[in-house]
Amino acid sequence: MKLAKQMMFLPTLLFMIACAYGQNIHYNYDRGANFANYKTYQWVDIPGGNAPDQLVDQAIRRAIDEQLAQKGLVKMEEDADLSVAYVAIVHEGNSVDFSIVGTPGWSEAVSAKGKTSTPPIGTVTVILYDPEREQLIWRGDASKTLNLKRDPDKNYKNLQKAMSKLFRNYPPKPGK
Repeated sequence: MKLAKQMMFLPTLLFMIACAYGQNIHYNYDRGANFANYKTYQWVDIPGGNAPDQLVDQAIRRAIDEQLAQKGLVKMEEDADLSVAYVAIVHEGNSVDFSIVGTPGWSEAVSAKGKTSTPPIGTVTVILYDPEREQLIWRGDASKTLNLKRDPDKNYKNLQKAMSKLFRNYPPKPGK
């Protein structure tokens, strides 16, 4: 019985670790908005909201532009149906790293060691605003643990994946 409990611990632990490294996505929207009316968008800045690094700012805008283009929206410099902005923040998160020592199957030889750390978590909040109605119509955010030492191409692919996952919820399905 003791061995069975220890063998259940490993899959549970691996599941928790896998969940910790996925994107965390949230969104909300104006249920009274007719999303079919929105065909164009333009970028606006929120003071203090954009990434402090110009390269990160360009990457975030490019990833969002890619998603909006896939949704059929056309980017304009002015007089667009939608205003688009984002806010990017990095904050410390909490994580627990475990290592299994010993050979599973031998109950007296198996032990677990744990270590806590605070890896940085990046959150990008995307805001879609109807300037004619002066109304926020859609807001979504994606959070993920960051690996700042990773190759910039891999970081961009992770950003693309997060934005793709976020924009699966845009436009909202009618009747939701």
